[in-house]
Amino acid sequence: MNAAPPLRKIIHVDMDAFYASVEQRDDPALRGKPVAVGGGHRGVVVAASYEARVFGVRSAMPSVTASRKCPDLVFVKPRFDAYRAVSNQIRAIFADYTEQIEPLSLDEAFLDVTEDIRGLGTARAIAEEIRARIRTETGLTASAGVSYCKFIAKLASDHNKPDGICVIPPDRGAAFVATLPVKRLHGVGPVTAAKMERLGIHTGADLATWSLPELEAHFGSSGGWYWRIARGIDDRPVRAHRNAKSVSAERTFDEDLSDPAALAEQLDRVAALAWQRIERSGSAGRTVTLKVKFADFAMISRSKSFVLPITDHAAFAAAGQSLLRALIPVPKGIRLLGLGVHSIVSAEDRAPLQLGLAI
Repeated sequence: MNAAPPLRKIIHVDMDAFYASVEQRDDPALRGKPVAVGGGHRGVVVAASYEARVFGVRSAMPSVTASRKCPDLVFVKPRFDAYRAVSNQIRAIFADYTEQIEPLSLDEAFLDVTEDIRGLGTARAIAEEIRARIRTETGLTASAGVSYCKFIAKLASDHNKPDGICVIPPDRGAAFVATLPVKRLHGVGPVTAAKMERLGIHTGADLATWSLPELEAHFGSSGGWYWRIARGIDDRPVRAHRNAKSVSAERTFDEDLSDPAALAEQLDRVAALAWQRIERSGSAGRTVTLKVKFADFAMISRSKSFVLPITDHAAFAAAGQSLLRALIPVPKGIRLLGLGVHSIVSAEDRAPLQLGLAI
């Protein structure tokens, strides 16, 4: 008779206000002050320190709005080379505890520590040692979630932020999810959360009362995922060599838009959010793709490819604007714009973009 497989032990490590914390670490004058990475004319906040978050400043917020919420906000330009260097330090620490590391971005990763190669005894002990080493070796703090699956571990890492740890064993998984609002559940976006709330689904506990057929009737193929996570079920493995196929962002508008200037302004915001995700993931791609959903829910996409990968925000945004201008005037209002990169290439294949090489 085959023995049962060992209980999985998953850690999700998430750096605390990573970009802003690096800036405060490297510039003592910024410590204790509300700091936003990003900004500029018509720019957005890439990251905000905890001092800024007290005022309601959040990532992807227009810099004008952030300044209005926090008049003393200090904007600093992003230094992605510095953030990547620190990220590499942190991943080297992870590698001392497991080979099963799935980076999600520069500042967070899943670790499968089912095999305790350092003999520390528990996943919590491993997570605590990793957090202590991050503090000692980088001068930064990290929060960690420890559980039996990726979904619960990621939720748990956010539970005691900043500089905290949360452990959720298997017998508490479903009960933990039950206490959370559905908008906190990963995989439930703002539009889906609003739809759930219209259906009377406000918490994980509410979600768990719905049957699989009912959820599939309202949410299609995603219904199965919602049914499982409401019960604390997630069998996805930690993928040590996870490669993104694309990185993008999109925005649904409160009112349908057709004015070219308004559409261009909104696309700039989408491009800024998408570029933030691209930089966080360390990705680079050769193809820019514009996604457009019209008022009648008809959807189209337009793409532009380059010989070399795009490594510059301005070039990425310009390519998106070029694709949008080709659609003007629009025959009907637009309710959603999305922008992203595809044809992701490895780091060693990257080189600066040459716009003259479009194909």
